[in-house]
Amino acid sequence: MSREIRIKSVSVGGNNPPRILGVLNISPESFFTDSFTPCSQVFRRMEEMRRAGADIIDLGARSTALNAPPISAAEERERVISALRDLDGCGIPISLDTCRAEVLTAALHYDIALVNDISGLSDESYAKSVADSGLPAILMASNTIPGDPLNFDETKSAISTVLSRAEKYGIENIILDPGVGKWTAERTSEADWELCRRFSELKAYDLPLLAAVSRKSFIGERLNKPPHERIFGSLAVFYHLMEAGADLLRVHDVGAASDFVKVFTRLNGED
Repeated sequence: MSREIRIKSVSVGGNNPPRILGVLNISPESFFTDSFTPCSQVFRRMEEMRRAGADIIDLGARSTALNAPPISAAEERERVISALRDLDGCGIPISLDTCRAEVLTAALHYDIALVNDISGLSDESYAKSVADSGLPAILMASNTIPGDPLNFDETKSAISTVLSRAEKYGIENIILDPGVGKWTAERTSEADWELCRRFSELKAYDLPLLAAVSRKSFIGERLNKPPHERIFGSLAVFYHLMEAGADLLRVHDVGAASDFVKVFTRLNGED
């Protein structure tokens, strides 16, 4: 059993069932174009995900997929603030997916409850911003750039580095993201399969674990299918990761994932 983290009214880890982190993607550059939501429609999309069973909404304005076109920090900040204005006070915890200090600092004027950092606190100014915010944080296994470990042993080493950074800055409420995905050109799909197979070993860190595999490329390579045809493959991987101890599922398909969790927990004797 992992440590329990509170994100406003939502408890993640401990004896709680897997929670649903719904992706609210305001980046038109995303690898999964069907998930893009214009800023003018974020409240409607948030309501759809809440009704479908999302526990937390993960707002992201910049695609971090390999070879995605870059955008400036100013453009990312503008997108985020436009969305947060409409979401402020919406009643469901909002996570902000960014690794830029100026974006986080601007967002703290609004009602966010969680920080999602794929850089693993590798940037000092950003790490200070996270620490100063006092918010819980999802921290991904990264050394110098997001997702740079190339195998399971390197992932464990990166996790140790990230946790040392967190300790340095006094960040204690952590959800651990092992970093499944093709973040760098050097990373292979086999690295992702190995990480999924050995996911249960990460419970040794006594931290809630994030499963972020929705529609990712390693699933697409196995099925020879594009992102919009990977939902069933994604659910299969999520099932394995829940069996292995995943506490939080980052998903594009909230309704399907919510049904999946309800059936999974019932099969495991939970109400």
